[in-house]
Amino acid sequence: MRRTVQPTSRTHEREEVTVVTVDDQVVFRRAAWDVIAATPGFRPIGEAESGEDALRLVDDVDPALVLVDLRMPGMDGVETSRHIAGAHPEAVVVLITIEDPEALPAGVASCGAVAVARKQDLCPRMLRGLWDAHGGGLPLTLAGGA
Repeated sequence: MRRTVQPTSRTHEREEVTVVTVDDQVVFRRAAWDVIAATPGFRPIGEAESGEDALRLVDDVDPALVLVDLRMPGMDGVETSRHIAGAHPEAVVVLITIEDPEALPAGVASCGAVAVARKQDLCPRMLRGLWDAHGGGLPLTLAGGA
């Protein structure tokens, strides 16, 4: 399942932060789309249900921010993030998960994602905080919300 809209600009010097969500669960993709759309300064431009679909989608729409589910069948979030970060170093890649930080798999810290955020904390404030923190080039962290 791919839902996309065309981005207005191909650079990160844009009015809105364009966002792609990658998750195998349609319920979460829909919820994320709604949260992103409700966040001032952010615009959802696509969603993918697998890592493989995400690679094609990110090539097509060049988002500023990519939210990638950590646990997906096939190409998991770590591998998907590694590919996206390698091919699109200007994109901000954030892993999203329901897991506690202690349960994260090997490879998370070196996959190119700038942060790991909990799905249950996804809200406008968290999105803004992740985007603002990235500007400072902060290392991989667990993002909180509310």
